[in-house]
Amino acid sequence: MPSTPSQPTVLITGTSTGVGLCTALRFAGAGYRTIATMRDTGKAAELLDLAKAASVQVIVRPLDVVRQASIQDTVDGAIAEFGGIDVLVNNAGAGFIGSIEQTGDDDLRRIMQVNFFGVWNTAKAVVPHMRQRGSGRIISVTSIGGLIGQPFNEAYCAAKFAVEGMMEGFAPLARRMGLHVSLIEPGPVNTEFVANVRAASAGTAAVLLPPYDRMFNAYIGASAGVFAQYGQTGDDIARIILAAAQAETPHFRYITSDFARMVVKPKVADMTGDSVVEAFAARLGD
Repeated sequence: MPSTPSQPTVLITGTSTGVGLCTALRFAGAGYRTIATMRDTGKAAELLDLAKAASVQVIVRPLDVVRQASIQDTVDGAIAEFGGIDVLVNNAGAGFIGSIEQTGDDDLRRIMQVNFFGVWNTAKAVVPHMRQRGSGRIISVTSIGGLIGQPFNEAYCAAKFAVEGMMEGFAPLARRMGLHVSLIEPGPVNTEFVANVRAASAGTAAVLLPPYDRMFNAYIGASAGVFAQYGQTGDDIARIILAAAQAETPHFRYITSDFARMVVKPKVADMTGDSVVEAFAARLGD
């Protein structure tokens, strides 16, 4: 069945838990044909149960963002089956706690493969289709860690900074072709993703030598307080992603909470990012 204005099609990566799961439910509830992708479709039970309880439908498909063939197969299959993809939500991600000395090459490559190359390759697979149609939206979930470097998050922030640079560079080109590019930049979010990263940090703490051990314990202790006081839910972020998809003229940048805006304010003058995109778009012709 082809995609129509009355039922646009969204493809979302990383939907087995957290923000991705909530986003799939939000889009389905808003009337989108929702293709919820995940590396292991054996983990789809929670999403499917919640969709059934909400009387909405999601279409689960396998997509491993570190495998280009998997990305291309799923994107091509969705376009062939439904006639198009109107919205791409790049949500799949991986976290890691450790400073430069504690980050092995394998861990660094894994974080970059999932958080940066996965976004790059998924967008690259969808853009030709959107360009030919002259419409489409690409929404990528990054983090304020893509704007502000944070200690013991060097690899994660490097990947998120890379996504920010990639999308900021592409956004003016997209604008000239009728496409809209947006970044969703949460601060603290209390999801299973964050809980797993915190659990893994215990292993890191156990092997840290001075002076890292004291600094790490202080950082983790302060972070726990921040998450407890200011943490958003996965559904909070999902609502913002849906709003960006439905906005007539979406912003380039959505910083998702007052707390996150306070953190990045010293570094970001125009928090929407619109002025940068518009300035470069204006240089690309009449």
